[in-house]
Amino acid sequence: MDASITSPRLFVPASLAAGAAIAVTPAQAHHLGTVLRRAVGDPVRLFNGSDGEWAGRIAMVRRDRCEVVLETQLRPQAPEPDLWLAFAPLKRDAIDLVAEKATELGAAALLPVLTERTVASRVNTERLAAIATEAAAQCERLSVPRIEAPVRLPALLASWPGTRALVVAVERSTAPRIHGCPGPAALLVGPEGGFTGAELDLLARHAFVQPVSLGPRILRAETAAIVGLALLQAPAGG
Repeated sequence: MDASITSPRLFVPASLAAGAAIAVTPAQAHHLGTVLRRAVGDPVRLFNGSDGEWAGRIAMVRRDRCEVVLETQLRPQAPEPDLWLAFAPLKRDAIDLVAEKATELGAAALLPVLTERTVASRVNTERLAAIATEAAAQCERLSVPRIEAPVRLPALLASWPGTRALVVAVERSTAPRIHGCPGPAALLVGPEGGFTGAELDLLARHAFVQPVSLGPRILRAETAAIVGLALLQAPAGG
């Protein structure tokens, strides 16, 4: 097997091209040199969300500094699902799980939405971005999902692009079962306890909203997010 395929994989913001010398972050340098014990000449893969994936080799590594010189492009940038996840913030372990699994399932953006029954009033977007970046590197995505700042549900709906379907998971409803959605779409998952009656009325007043059911069982919010994303992508093989 080509060693470059099994080498460490890192996300960097820099432009990637043959011969480019890329300095990774101090944390990435520490991980490569101290944790993984990589040395000069060892292969590393880099991606940035726009230039595909590249194979390179370590040209210099110290305690908190590392430079990788790129050699060949392994994969060109390719289209990915245009699917967002909007979700009511959860407690730390659950929201971390949502960020990780949504990234693995190909979500292009994560949008925390504050609802009347939201259990977590604060969202550490920097932590979510770090989790999403690590998950993207692990699952071999070519991009990292965008993490938006938290917004209240009415504000989200007021600014929503009308050309993007908003598929809303509603428990204990007669809504049709969830299925694949052609074109740009987003899944909205409410908090533990569900949306209030007033919130459901507000959602129903928007033409882009599509209420759906995830099945007969009442799922935890983090489970609903994972299941919903998987089912929305299933028809397209995403």
